[in-house]
Amino acid sequence: MTVRRLSVYTRCLLQLEEDGVKTISSQELAERFSLNSAQVRKDLAYFGEFGVRGIGYYVSVGFGNLGSALFHYKGFARQGFRISAIFDDDPGKAGKLADGVPILPMRDLARETKGRNLQIAIVAVPAESAQPVTEKLVAAGIKAILNFAPGRIRAPKDVRFKSVDLSIELETLSFYLAQGPKS
Repeated sequence: MTVRRLSVYTRCLLQLEEDGVKTISSQELAERFSLNSAQVRKDLAYFGEFGVRGIGYYVSVGFGNLGSALFHYKGFARQGFRISAIFDDDPGKAGKLADGVPILPMRDLARETKGRNLQIAIVAVPAESAQPVTEKLVAAGIKAILNFAPGRIRAPKDVRFKSVDLSIELETLSFYLAQGPKS
């Protein structure tokens, strides 16, 4: 099963919950959200019985302009992700709180990652810092990284690494706009 489909199912089920729907069959779920019912059944069978929502993960994130915007994005909390620590090299930020979440210096990354059981990191740093920050995260034991820094970043094969290059996404949208309306 792909993580993308799991995300779609989560969003679908949250929407159903908001709509007051108490139960739904895989067929109804597939029809309501334009999915394949056999695939829905196969995917959901991996998880056995339902009824208890997962606790999510603990996430750390840099705190520049983009990091701050990501931190304040309410969608993470709605999906069960809780940002429990922010790391930044700026001494003017270290020791402060952002909505109750501590901003910690990068030198404390290894100790805090272990102590707080951090599992996922969001990298939102300038391009020249991305590779060294990624290496520090890996050395600290982080096994999943969502990277927003531009450029080519390398991570070991045992670390799940996903880059989101905002300029490429905008270029893609621009390309589709330039193609004109479909006939």
